[in-house]
Amino acid sequence: MATAQLLLAALSGGVVALFLTVFGGGGSVLAVPLLLYVVGVRDPHVAIGVSAAGVSLNALTALAGQARAGRVRWPCALTFALFGATGAWFGSSFAKTIDGERLLLFFAVAMAVVGLAMLRPVKNEGSAAVRLSPRMAPRVALSGAGVGAVAGFFGIGGGFLIVPGLMGATGMTLALAQAASLVSVAAFGATTAVNYSLSGLVSWPLVAAMTVGGVVGTAVGLPVAHRLGANAALGRRLFAGLIIGVAIYVAARAAF
Repeated sequence: MATAQLLLAALSGGVVALFLTVFGGGGSVLAVPLLLYVVGVRDPHVAIGVSAAGVSLNALTALAGQARAGRVRWPCALTFALFGATGAWFGSSFAKTIDGERLLLFFAVAMAVVGLAMLRPVKNEGSAAVRLSPRMAPRVALSGAGVGAVAGFFGIGGGFLIVPGLMGATGMTLALAQAASLVSVAAFGATTAVNYSLSGLVSWPLVAAMTVGGVVGTAVGLPVAHRLGANAALGRRLFAGLIIGVAIYVAARAAF
C-alpha cells in the first residue's frame, strides 16, 4: 500500500474525528465518502468496513474521557449497545449481499437524512438522574436493536440515530445521551468491522492510519467545540449543508 494512501487515510481519520467531536455521531457519516473519493478505496464494502473499524477505535478514546467525567450511564448504555450490536451484525450481513453501487445509493439517502436531521433545533430536555428499570429495559433493548441494524447496514454513518434513540428510550438529557452513545458507536462499529473482516473486506493498514489521524482530530476538535459557543447552531447548519452536498455527489457517482 502506497505511503500517500496511508497519509490520506490518516488525514481522513482526522477530519472524521474532528467533526465527530464537534457535532456528535453525524460526523462519522463522512468516513465512507472520504475513503472512496480521497483515499482511493475502490470497493464500497471495504470503505464501510474500514470506516466502521476506524470510527469504533476513535470512539473508545472519546469514551474514556466521558467515563472519567462521570457522564456515562452504564446500565442504559450497555443494554442499548449489547442489543444494538446484535442488530448491527444482521444489518451488516444483509449489506454485504447488496451490490456496491446500489449500496452507495442507499448510503447517499442515509447521508441526506443525517444532514436534514442536523438542521433541526437540538433540545436538551430530559432527566440527568435516569436509571435503568425493569420497565424501561425492554424499550431500551428494542430501540438499540433497531438502531444497531441501521448502523450495521449503512456502516457507522447510520449511528446518527443512536443519540435520539437513547433519549427516546430512557428519557436522559442530550448531554448524557451523547456520552452514552460512544459505547454504542464503539460496539456497532466493532461488530460491523468484524463481520466485514470475515469476508476479507477490511484493510487493517488503513484502519491503523485512520486511528492515528483520529487521535489528532479529536485533540483539535475539543477546543473547536468549546470556541463555537453561541455559534454552535450555525456550525451545525453549515455542516449539515456539507453532508447534503456530499450525499448528492455520492448519489451522482453511484448512479452514473
